[in-house]
Amino acid sequence: MTDTPDLFPAAPAPASFTLDAAVTVGDAEVIPAGTVIQVRRPTSGELRGLTINALLNCDVVALLTLAPRITTPMIPKGATLDPADLTQLGGEVMDFLLPRAAKAALPTS
Repeated sequence: MTDTPDLFPAAPAPASFTLDAAVTVGDAEVIPAGTVIQVRRPTSGELRGLTINALLNCDVVALLTLAPRITTPMIPKGATLDPADLTQLGGEVMDFLLPRAAKAALPTS
């Protein structure tokens, strides 16, 4: 048996967070508060039209553009999110974008 590098590593498990407030489109509630939203690591195609810098800065427009591409249940385009929920989404996206070496250098509690 030979030791060969894993050329196709498994995709990381999706992250998740619980909505503090309902997601709305106009006056309609599309996802109720308390729903667990899964966020998966974006691929290069899903990042098309966005800048990494905007996502790392938690730019609202960039996060709301990316959200329908990587969330389950899907946060629809044009949705209104509570600022706390948008911050949770931004944190998960930032975590996916950080290289392993940068994560390893972070202090642990």
